[in-house]
Amino acid sequence: MTTPFDEEKHKTGFFGKLRSSFLTGLVVVLPIAMTIWLVWTLVGWVDGFVLPLVPDTVKPEKYIGINLRGVGLIIFLIFTVFVGWIAKGLIGRSLLVWGEGIVDRMPVVRSIYSGVKQIAETVFAQTERSFEKACLIEYPRRGIWAIGFISTNAKGEVAETAATTSPLMSVFVPTTPNPTSGFLLFFPKDDIIELDMSVEDAAKLVISAGLVYPNSKDPTQPPESDA
Repeated sequence: MTTPFDEEKHKTGFFGKLRSSFLTGLVVVLPIAMTIWLVWTLVGWVDGFVLPLVPDTVKPEKYIGINLRGVGLIIFLIFTVFVGWIAKGLIGRSLLVWGEGIVDRMPVVRSIYSGVKQIAETVFAQTERSFEKACLIEYPRRGIWAIGFISTNAKGEVAETAATTSPLMSVFVPTTPNPTSGFLLFFPKDDIIELDMSVEDAAKLVISAGLVYPNSKDPTQPPESDA
């Protein structure tokens, strides 16, 4: 004989399982949906910037009747490869030097161009990757620890002016949950604790606000036997 209590328990168990399945599905669907949305938005942004510069006579939608997303991105990639190929040659380098000479005579444009060029060369042209080490630093005060990414040794006036007992290192301290923003800080090497975790694992730790830790062995557990 079924009692009202049994029916209520059955409903609670059913809705509990339904809620658990929904949360599990959300964990699976949300990253996929966000990735697709970001890629779709990025491609649309590039198309919106490139396609207005393309003559109407060569636009694919004029011949097929529909607007294909991604055409502008393909045109941008082809154009960029072509410009890079030209720039590697003697004529291209001469034109580049001539153009930069003109830009150097423009006060405001010169500052913008030099800054953007330096950033682009740092990000894309260097063979060595930045942020190869994750670290722990005491920030914003002693006793409070933060995740940081070691960039390079400090150079020039920064390294010469700061009076430290060990070489000065530049460390990027990211913010949560957006690790692309943060602070550039300089620490003596002795005050930096390098971590064994990869930069990717450290970034996951920052993005998740401490909820996702890299896989590591529990020091309280006995070592596994090889037998």
